[in-house]
Amino acid sequence: MLSSLLLLAASASQPMAAARVTFDLAGERSVQVSGYADIAAARMLSADDLVRIASISKLVTAIAVLRLVEQHRLNLDADVSEVLGYRLRNPAFADRPITLRLLLSHRSSLTDGVDYVLPLDADLHRVLADPKIWDAEHAPGAYFRYTNLNFPVIAAVMERATGERFDRLMQRLVFAPMKLDACYNLTTCSDTAARRVVVQYRSGTVTRDDYHGLRPSCPVTPARDGTCDLSQWRAGKNGATFAPQSGLYISAHGLARIGRMLLDEGRIDGVRILTRRSVKLLETPQWTWNGDSGAGSNGETWHGQMCRYGLAVAFPATPVAGCHDDPFGDGRARWGHLGDAYGLKSGLWIDPRHRSGIAYFATDVPAVPGTRSAYSRTEETLAQGVAP
Repeated sequence: MLSSLLLLAASASQPMAAARVTFDLAGERSVQVSGYADIAAARMLSADDLVRIASISKLVTAIAVLRLVEQHRLNLDADVSEVLGYRLRNPAFADRPITLRLLLSHRSSLTDGVDYVLPLDADLHRVLADPKIWDAEHAPGAYFRYTNLNFPVIAAVMERATGERFDRLMQRLVFAPMKLDACYNLTTCSDTAARRVVVQYRSGTVTRDDYHGLRPSCPVTPARDGTCDLSQWRAGKNGATFAPQSGLYISAHGLARIGRMLLDEGRIDGVRILTRRSVKLLETPQWTWNGDSGAGSNGETWHGQMCRYGLAVAFPATPVAGCHDDPFGDGRARWGHLGDAYGLKSGLWIDPRHRSGIAYFATDVPAVPGTRSAYSRTEETLAQGVAP
C-alpha cells in the first residue's frame, strides 16, 4: 500500500527522485538529493547511485572521440567512409562526404527514420543503406536535425579505428583516467555500482532498469533470435550495441566530475584528459537557429528548446527570436547537454564566465511545462537552485 501511495504522489506532483550537484574549479559546492531510487526496495536515492543519464551520453562519447583525434587516430573532417570500410552517403547527395564533425553536430543529413535501437546481430551498413533514414531535401552540412542514429555511426567509426569494443573503449579513454565508476549499458562498471542502479518510472510505472540489485541478464538489445552472445561482436558492425547516444550510467557525483574536467579546460585533479584545444572545440557552436536551418529546435518537436549546437554540445540562452532554451532564466551563456528518456530529465551545464557548473537529474518527471523556457518545470526548478 505504501509503495502505491508513493508512486501516485510522485507521478502527480513531483519527481520520484532528484539529484543536483553544483561545482566550481575547487570541487563540488553543494549536493542535494531527494526521493526514491527504487520504490519496491524502499531505497532512497544517493548521489553515488548510477542512473541512465540519457542524451548527456552523447557529450561523453564526444570526449572519447576528441581523445582519439588528439592521438591522430581519427580526423573530424575526413570522410568516415575511409574508416568504416564502406561508402557512407546520402543517396540524394552522393557527392557529399560525411564527417565526424557533421555526425557529432547533427548535420549529417541522417534522420531517425528507422529505429536506432538495433538488435545485437544487426548490420549497421545495411541499416544505413535504407533511403528512409536520409533527408532527401537537405545536403550534409546544410541543416541541423537532432538524430540519435548519428551516434551509432560514430561508435562504429571509433571501433573500426581502434579495434576495441565501444564500451571498453569508453572505459579506457574516459572512465579509468577520470577515476569514474561509470559505464555504457552496465558492462564495465563495478558490481557495487551495478547493484545500485536507479529505477526509471513514468507516471508511477516502471519504464526500465528494475534489476532488483542484479546486473541485467543481457546488457544490450538481444539478437533477433533472443540470444545475447557478446563474443560475436565485430568492430564497427553494429555501433548501436552499447547505446552511445543514451546508454551512459553515471552517478550525480560522476556527472559533476565530468563537468569539473570540462570547466578546468580538460583537467581533473591535475590529470589532463583533453587538451585546451579540444575543450575549445566543444565550446564552439557549429549551428545556430536562423528561422529555417534546423528541425527539432523551433519546430513542433521542442518548441525552441535547442537553438545552438556544437560537437555533441548544446548552448542555452540563445539570443534569437523564437528560442526558449534557457531553463536558468538569467540569460547567461552556458554549454553542456540535456537528457530526456523513460521519464527522466537531466542536465550538465557549464557557466564559463562564472567558472561554475551544475549537474542534475530527476526521474518520473511530471508533464508540467516550465514558465520561462521550453524545458519542464522540474528542470527549471533544478537549474535555478531549488530542489523539487
